[in-house]
Amino acid sequence: MAKSRTASASTLLTEIIIKGIQEKKGFEIVVIDLRNLPHAISDYFIVCHGTSRTQVEALAESVEKEVKLAIGTNPWHIEGFENSEWILLDYFDVVVHIFQETRRRFYNLEGLWADATVTQVP
Repeated sequence: MAKSRTASASTLLTEIIIKGIQEKKGFEIVVIDLRNLPHAISDYFIVCHGTSRTQVEALAESVEKEVKLAIGTNPWHIEGFENSEWILLDYFDVVVHIFQETRRRFYNLEGLWADATVTQVP
């Protein structure tokens, strides 16, 4: 699969997304760097959680707004607003996973991608 952005562009996008999550007080923000893994589907996964359906939706909307304002880009694909237990925002080389806490613990994306570099955002 050909990469649609350079590594520096995906790194910048990651920073913008983190800002959007922090604006709405997302919990336990983690960046999973997939760039050195063979056959990775993106450069980064960003994972966080909220404490309620309302906060999860607000986190996703904040990310969309920050990215749109900063670089004029909308997500290529969005899933999960129906029940807001796990919202996925796909920006091709950066995929954002916003969970309710119980779903995050159940799916454990950080554990599934344990061979990648996982960085906790302070």
